[in-house]
Amino acid sequence: MPAEHKFDQAEGLRQLLIRPSLRVLTVIGARKGLGATSMVVNLAAALARAGKKVLVLDENLAHDNVANSLALKPRLDLLNALRDEIPVREILLNATNGIKILPLARAMQALPTLNEAERERLLVSLSAASMGMDVVLVDATPEGHSVCASLSADESLLLVLNATAGGITESYTLLKQLSAQSGRMDFDLVVNKARNESEARLVYENMARVAQQHMKISLRYLGNIPFDQDIERASLMHRPLLEMSSGSNSARAFIGLAQQLMLLPAAKKHGSNAMSQLIHRLLQQEPVQSILHAVR
Repeated sequence: MPAEHKFDQAEGLRQLLIRPSLRVLTVIGARKGLGATSMVVNLAAALARAGKKVLVLDENLAHDNVANSLALKPRLDLLNALRDEIPVREILLNATNGIKILPLARAMQALPTLNEAERERLLVSLSAASMGMDVVLVDATPEGHSVCASLSADESLLLVLNATAGGITESYTLLKQLSAQSGRMDFDLVVNKARNESEARLVYENMARVAQQHMKISLRYLGNIPFDQDIERASLMHRPLLEMSSGSNSARAFIGLAQQLMLLPAAKKHGSNAMSQLIHRLLQQEPVQSILHAVR
């Protein structure tokens, strides 16, 4: 790559997501169906209710991704912005309470094939999408290229742990995978669909003990989202729980979790510098799936 192109890209990286107060919160589950997407939908609603301007980066291709969970049917996605030079404002989806959603699954999986001009448009598009936002909330995929694989050790990564035997086993494998890829040794964790706080604490403590003993990984418990039929009803109506039942135990749990996430220490490298380095790592990363084979 010519030296001047390297300089131009570095300058673009420095300009990416320039608001110093911007927070990036990444949520991931070991597979679809464990509640990560529902977590993102309801965290976005809780943050918006608290007055935050929220952008959701929707990494998943599956039919139950964030956009489709809210009955939004995207015709375009970020890859169209990169290859067809369509302005990102024509791709952003508008959900309730001012929440913006950017479908970027195809663009993430196409990262290795992007040429120099497309990479520059990636930087410009993400910058434009995040302009004026307080929080970027990532619904991360556990397979292929993902923002979560590009996070440094002090950038938030929330693991959604389903309180079932299968969910625990799959989550342990994902922890091993992400640690092997990025060197991350600290993770935040929320337990989903526990019967009560005691069960959630027991699940967390068992996972934390095994992760520490075998991988020297530390887990921080941020609470649990109790099983609630109101969540199922809200999902069937393609709406966040807080729009239908803001006083339920689960709604209060989402509000509490959103508050905890915003109170966590910010990344040591703030503002544009932190995000530019994240995107730089993103453009260089290996797919998560290739690491998974190495640690099994």
